[in-house]
Amino acid sequence: MKKSLAFILAGAMVVASLTACGSGTKETTAETTAETTAETTAESAESKAAADGETYKIGVLQLTEHAALDAANDGFVAALDDSGISYEIDQQNAQNDQSACQTIAEKLVNDGDDLILAIATPAAQAVAGVTTEIPIVGTAITDFAASGLVESNDAPGGNVTGSSDLTPIEAQISLLQKVLPDAKTVGVLYCSAESNSDIQLEMTKEACAAAGLEVVEFSVASSNEIQSVVESAVGKVDCLYSFTDNTIAAGMNTVSMVANENNLPVICGEQGMVEAGGLCTYSIDYYELGYLAGEMAVKILKGEADPATMPIEYYPEEKCEFVGNDETAQLLGIDISGLE
Repeated sequence: MKKSLAFILAGAMVVASLTACGSGTKETTAETTAETTAETTAESAESKAAADGETYKIGVLQLTEHAALDAANDGFVAALDDSGISYEIDQQNAQNDQSACQTIAEKLVNDGDDLILAIATPAAQAVAGVTTEIPIVGTAITDFAASGLVESNDAPGGNVTGSSDLTPIEAQISLLQKVLPDAKTVGVLYCSAESNSDIQLEMTKEACAAAGLEVVEFSVASSNEIQSVVESAVGKVDCLYSFTDNTIAAGMNTVSMVANENNLPVICGEQGMVEAGGLCTYSIDYYELGYLAGEMAVKILKGEADPATMPIEYYPEEKCEFVGNDETAQLLGIDISGLE
């Protein structure tokens, strides 16, 4: 009887032990499964967050340094910041060197940027010549179609779009006549190496012809010729006019130094040139122009728009403002007060 009881008790203990072991394994498995599920969910959430907050790589090729192009660059970056997107930006400046433009363009494309901003026509032409895949947004470009960057300004048709800095040339020539009513001959100062300037030169000739003004061309091939070419204009024309030419804008301090010393007024294409010593202009706002390009870039990056179907944007002429240099006006003895 005692032996039978002992065997029964021993069996019960074995069953209890096995039951306990089985229960522990089940609990451990459940805990592991819960932990794995939690980790997977967390990883999925992190992946989704990463996707929602994608960091874009943006390359910038700016032709050269002068007030207008710098302002366009600042406006572009401001638009990116205001949009709330996450981005890394690679700022490159070619210092008005065509070979440097080409080298930088190749670098930005090889870096695999998500989008490239090209500031000024030669910069855009360099980048467009290297890639037909990466979206390119240009700014400070007078005529995208005439520069061979797009099929048409209304329907670009490729990977390039952007904002134009077409200035109100007719209004600027009209301003010239208001400020200098006795002027008969206008010296047009520009760089012959810029396709941007070829387009504006023709527009200037037409505007001057309509206004009864004679045009004399003064062209430079590089910034090194600016001083001698401006000196050659002294005594031959009543004033100088320079539209938004990058080489002249970058060398405007030299232009104004020679012109003002020789009592030769300079009507300019944009505000930065006036601030560098020119007399006056009706100017577009390059900061706003760059901001407009930035807004276009954000839409492209987010997949909300395609460069091929994004028309070229323009700064409204009615928003152009009169800008005058009072110090230059006083030096030349010209009254620009009351002009708007």
